[in-house]
This record gives sequence, structure tokens and C-alpha cells, in this order.
Amino acid sequence: MLVTKAVIPAAGLGTRFLPATKSVPKEMLPVVDRPAIEYVVEEASRAGLRDVLLVTSRSKKAIEDHFDREAELELALERKGDKARLERVRASAALAEVHSVRQASPRGLGHAVLCAAAHVGDEPFAVLLGDDLIDERDPLLAEMLAVQARYGGAVVALMEVPEESVSMYGVATVAPLAVSADAASEPTGRYRAVRITDLVEKPPVEEAPSNLAVIGRYVLPPETFDILRSTPPGRGNEIQLTDALRTLATRAGDDPGAQLPVHGVVFTGRRYDTGDRLDYLKAIVRLASERQDLGPDFYPWLEEYVASGGPKADA
Repeated sequence: MLVTKAVIPAAGLGTRFLPATKSVPKEMLPVVDRPAIEYVVEEASRAGLRDVLLVTSRSKKAIEDHFDREAELELALERKGDKARLERVRASAALAEVHSVRQASPRGLGHAVLCAAAHVGDEPFAVLLGDDLIDERDPLLAEMLAVQARYGGAVVALMEVPEESVSMYGVATVAPLAVSADAASEPTGRYRAVRITDLVEKPPVEEAPSNLAVIGRYVLPPETFDILRSTPPGRGNEIQLTDALRTLATRAGDDPGAQLPVHGVVFTGRRYDTGDRLDYLKAIVRLASERQDLGPDFYPWLEEYVASGGPKADA
């Protein structure tokens, strides 16, 4: 079944960015001049997923408002003749058909995904985490959708991380794809696809099965909801999506002919983690440096600042 819907969990408290997130949703913090979550909705739309559900909380109304039309602001820009900003404002509302549902209490990513069950219904869907921004030049989601269309089941984005960092992620045990008799039907793309046979959430370094970490992109079958309903709270006393995917992966491992396998796409492109303060700053610097309207002035200044010794120059 064709995937047409995307779910974006956005109910987290954003405690790592306090006090900024005391009154502003972390998803609305600007990355250059657009809120982080707009990049994610744009990614979904670019991959053909124009039915987007935001899983928010009581304090996140600003996210919903951002993807709505603002007649008074648009009229003011029209009167000023500011066509460039008017187009930007209208673009966010035109990206997708954006819906929202509230997660009443923060009970984990698995529970946030479960909040989408009524909207998604009985069809496969994508999950995009708002902290992970994937560069628009890297077709990760499109390739995941192609793998899901070929094999069914679930598809998880993986990325190699330093060994000392595995305890911060869900980590996968993987096996090579079985060779098909019809090689022409196999998805071909920029990134390697693998079969996932097991998953563990945030393992100690010495117990990690690999350095292939789960990052914030998933394509999931509707059966995921039933598994989540019966998944007990795990690490952090929260319902973990990784635990539900582990159930799918180990079931498929017991039966090679299972209809709901779990595959991984090993991403080697450009990813910006806006959930961490340091990586958030790196994302802004990199994206601003590459912008045609900002880079020609910003990057030479950055080079000059670094060459001068940066903060050490004023010590």
C-alpha cells in the first residue's frame, strides 16, 4: 500500500534548551530563519507525504499556528510590497495538509506514535523526529519508502556513530539482504539496505551489538500500533518505539518468510541534530554558510573570526 501519511512527534518538553523553551516550543527555535520543524514537514512533503500529523502537547499551539494562514500578516506584507517575505510566509502553510493531535502526558516516543493511530488507520506511515534534520540534497526518506515498497514491514534509518556514543541511541543488529532471484526488482540507491534482526535501546558500550544507531526516520506498518498497545514501559519508564520494533524484528527473524520484516537504510549523508545545543549551533553555521543569500557574506566573516583566534583573541 502506498505511504501517504507522515507523523511528527513534537510533544517533548525541550528541557535541554531551557530557559528558551519555557514559553517557546523547542521545535519552533529558528534554524537560520525557519523553525526546525518546518524543515521536517518540508522533507515529508518533498517525499510525497503531504498528509502530516503533528503529535503535540498543550503548550505547543504555536507549532500548529505556524502551518496555518495568517491573513493579517500577509495583508501587511502585500501593502508593503514585500513579495519575498510574503512568499516565505505562504510557503509554510502550503507545504502539506497539516493536522494535529495532543499527547496528554509525556510517556515516550512509542506512546506519541500510538497517539496517531486514529488518524493513520490501517495503512503504512512514516515517522519523522523533529530533532533530526536531513539535508534536502540527501534522499534518505525517498529511499526508505522504496525499500518499504519492495519488502513491506518496517524500515528504520541507521547511521554509524562512534563506539563511545552508542549508549545514546537505539542500536541495531543487522544481516545482509538475501539475494533475490529477480535482482532487477531490488531497490537501488545511494545508501546500503540491511536486514535488522534485533534492536536494543541505549545499550552500554560493552553490550552494543554494533555501532549502527537508529536515527529519527521510520516507515512503519499499521500493525505497529497493536504492538505498541501491548509494549510495557521500558528504559526511562517510557513506552519505547525501539522495543516495539524489536518485537517486529525478532518475530521476522524466527520466520524468514514473515510478512513484516524490519529493514534498515544506512545513511551516510548530511544530518543536523537540533536536539543538542552544540549540534544545533553547528547546524545553523553550516546551513547559513551554504545559503546563497547569506553564505557569501557570512562565511568570509567566519573564516576571518576563526583565523583571528576566535574567542581566544579577546581573552
